[in-house]
Amino acid sequence: MNQWISEYLLAQKAAFDSIPVNAVKELIGDLRAALRAGRNIFVFGNGGSAANASHFATDLGKGASDKIRKRFRVLSLNDNVSWMTALANDYSYEDVFVGQLQNYAAPGDVVLALSVSGNSPNCVKALAWARENGLRTAALVGARRGRMAEMADRVIVIADTHYGRVEDAQMSICHMLCYAFMEHPEWAD
Repeated sequence: MNQWISEYLLAQKAAFDSIPVNAVKELIGDLRAALRAGRNIFVFGNGGSAANASHFATDLGKGASDKIRKRFRVLSLNDNVSWMTALANDYSYEDVFVGQLQNYAAPGDVVLALSVSGNSPNCVKALAWARENGLRTAALVGARRGRMAEMADRVIVIADTHYGRVEDAQMSICHMLCYAFMEHPEWAD
């Protein structure tokens, strides 16, 4: 068992090491621009990525906003279960994110989609709609990249296909996006 744990940790370190620093820096810049322009930031994903999306929205909306004394307009599209289930039931599960964007989003807003496979149909559909309607799009995906990597303006690929390792690395990116402002409030100016 010790060997398996050691090998897991080595593979996790490799996943973390694959995070492209410049791409994270550019995404921090996109969030800064959205903050300064009063734009909305929408984040979403499925399963573990949904949990990461909710966590990110909390950290950016409360934690980072408290430190910089400005308010990020951030919303996780995973958090309104009634709306999601209505959209899934009345239309399809592919519409659970795009249906919400159609109500809230405007050109210039930012969309951040999280997926290990990069092929989640509901994320793909939401990214396609966002691009067609003038939103800035970003995708955090695993090594398979998927359709989301072909569609997003900004793509951060974690060089692994293991769901746990990719989700851990993606959450670390989400933390960096938030803690950039928490630990350096001057970067919001």
